[in-house]
Amino acid sequence: MESSALISNDAITLGILMLCLGLIFYTSSIENKFFKTFYKYVPALLMCYLLPAIFNSLGIIDDSSSQLYYVASRYFLPASLLLMTISIDLKAIANLGLKALIMFFTGTVGIVIGGPIAILLISTFSPESVGGAGPDAVWRGLSTLAGSWIGGGANQAAMLEIFEYNKDKYGGMVLVDIVVANLWMATLLVGIGKKKSIDKWLGSDTSAIDALKQKVVNFTKSISRKPTLTDYMIMLGIAFTGVGLAHWSADNISATLLSIEAFQDSSSALSSFTSKFFWMITISTAIGVLLSFTKVKQYEGAGASSIGSIFIYFLVATIGMKMDLSTVFDNPGLIAIGLVWMSIHAGLLILVAKLIKAPYFFMAVGSQANVGGAASAPVVAAAFHPSLTSVGVLLAVFGYVVGTYAAIGCTILMEIASP
Repeated sequence: MESSALISNDAITLGILMLCLGLIFYTSSIENKFFKTFYKYVPALLMCYLLPAIFNSLGIIDDSSSQLYYVASRYFLPASLLLMTISIDLKAIANLGLKALIMFFTGTVGIVIGGPIAILLISTFSPESVGGAGPDAVWRGLSTLAGSWIGGGANQAAMLEIFEYNKDKYGGMVLVDIVVANLWMATLLVGIGKKKSIDKWLGSDTSAIDALKQKVVNFTKSISRKPTLTDYMIMLGIAFTGVGLAHWSADNISATLLSIEAFQDSSSALSSFTSKFFWMITISTAIGVLLSFTKVKQYEGAGASSIGSIFIYFLVATIGMKMDLSTVFDNPGLIAIGLVWMSIHAGLLILVAKLIKAPYFFMAVGSQANVGGAASAPVVAAAFHPSLTSVGVLLAVFGYVVGTYAAIGCTILMEIASP
């Protein structure tokens, strides 16, 4: 289908995205009263997401005809994860304690119970929004949201097959997924700009997080040097060799698993482990962790995580391209279900964070490890500090593992709750 956007050439779209990123970083770094006040309340990372969304909504660029998100998520994301984990300190991450895991699983529970509660609430004044019979039953379609918001794309696809929702109507569920999940991510990014106030209100102890950040900063300072062209070429060589290995391994692991009968049934929870994306993310992260025990770790002093951050910010811009602000009210019933659902997820996270005095970092990353998965949990973690990226990755992997099983449980509850 031919794009109706003003610009459909990816080279020009790339130029627009990079212009946006360049202007945002320039204006957020200069000594200007207006911009200092503006970025105090609107994080630069949110603008990296929002500007492409505005261009897409105005019909200037079009994600549906672009390959930039695919390139960013399949090539730049694994490269950034590798570069940002070569300086990982696993012992320091372990010292973060149980609160990180508690917040992650709280996020999971919030999605599991949020779906059926949202159906019950919406059915009281708009029963047609949660009705339908057979393959058209709304609860079947919502199962794909549960899969996406606990695990990711692979879990979402598994739910579509398991509960046999009408594929002709599947686009509506994808719309709800994109709109609601991205609005929630934008909300979390706004919160990062106010993290000190939020942590004070939560009464949280951020000492373990601060210690991890400081440890990484001190390590980087101790090995810091002016990078040369050779350094850049070696770092990029290591990163994209790792990306190649991750893709090669993912292809082979996925093919091997698909040859086993237990993994062939798309209605089986095991089928989600045949996802190439899951293995690509897991393996690229594992390569980075392994390299952290070698001399490659010294390249953090030459700016390895800074290069990784460049890739992450480009990924954020391409994620923003997927958001069409004009479609928010196209299907108000389904959007309402999604918003109520996400509100329950958020409310439970806030309640538990307040009870156990968990830092906002754990709440935000725990949520995105569920809702956004490996594509956005590292982004949110890196927005707090590049050294924390690996925490987002590790929690996102948990999401993949529990995603299908938790989504099945959520769907059973939604079927019971449906009129």
